[in-house]
Amino acid sequence: MKKSDFNYDLPNELIARYPLEKRVDSRLLVVGENDFSDKVFADLPMLLREGDLLVFNNTRVIAARLFGHKETGGKLEILIERVMGDKTALAHVRCSKSPKAGTHIILNDGYKCLVDGREGDLFQLTFDDSIDTVLKAIGHMPLPPYIDRDDETLDIERYQTVFGRKPGAVAAPTAGLHFDERLLDDIKSLGVNFAYVTLHVGSGTFQPVREENLADHIMHKEWLTVDEQTVQQIEATKKNGGRVIAVGTTAMRSLESAAKEGAIKPFTGDTDLFITPGYHFNVVDAMVTNFHLPESTLLMLVSAFSGYQRMKLAYQHAIAQRYRFFSYGDAMFLTKMSDTTE
Repeated sequence: MKKSDFNYDLPNELIARYPLEKRVDSRLLVVGENDFSDKVFADLPMLLREGDLLVFNNTRVIAARLFGHKETGGKLEILIERVMGDKTALAHVRCSKSPKAGTHIILNDGYKCLVDGREGDLFQLTFDDSIDTVLKAIGHMPLPPYIDRDDETLDIERYQTVFGRKPGAVAAPTAGLHFDERLLDDIKSLGVNFAYVTLHVGSGTFQPVREENLADHIMHKEWLTVDEQTVQQIEATKKNGGRVIAVGTTAMRSLESAAKEGAIKPFTGDTDLFITPGYHFNVVDAMVTNFHLPESTLLMLVSAFSGYQRMKLAYQHAIAQRYRFFSYGDAMFLTKMSDTTE
């Protein structure tokens, strides 16, 4: 398939630039084999069964956007991509002319960092203070570019899942944004089990696929861990006839990365797994996901999971019914279809 096969026209006003007042008030499009059902996210327990396993990505978003200027005075913006140590990070630096190795960047409130060099498109930075200290003092939440506004106080809480525990992401695992504590309690009371993976979502999740031939696309890398406890929970769920349900594409990629050879095993490291139609899924039976950008790797993933034609119709339905799109938007509940190679 080609990149252009995953294009669609989205009215600008359907891009959600703010979250709803209550997380569970988002709409939920249930995609069946032959029909669609329009619900709200609070209805999710109706779709779950005793013995199912929900797998969440427990990463937390860091305040990864920083502002400052070069020693020569030129303004710039830093987006930390990956924290490498207490004071070191790889980052994108946006400015009119790239800073040179050996020079300092002067950040707000007098903080500084040294440009050590380059690693591809990323800059190696060493901060004078711990990165945690710097981000807590002057960092901004790294909202996606399509939200098209400055971050606000509300984003500190709402661009974060209620179950996030492991700091390191620079983008939220957005399918998880719809859950609140009460809904989680309601789901547990049904006898549904919870498991957790950690995938620190990188800014590459927003990068467009530039090659028309999907085989030529170089997938960005993200760090993840799937531990022994989660593997055991998945094996027990499968043995007992329950479903493994990924909450979001990041949980999906984590599980499938840990099962690339077939059986799932504990895994820690980078993944560049690129899932397109024709992919054989080894672990996940159903998933919760948001609506994704045209021609994005995430749209390709859900099309592989539930079928290309089915996703095409689902997106047409969502647009016609005025669903809200992208990170602060509405969600879908998908099941794995037998004809995923369509």
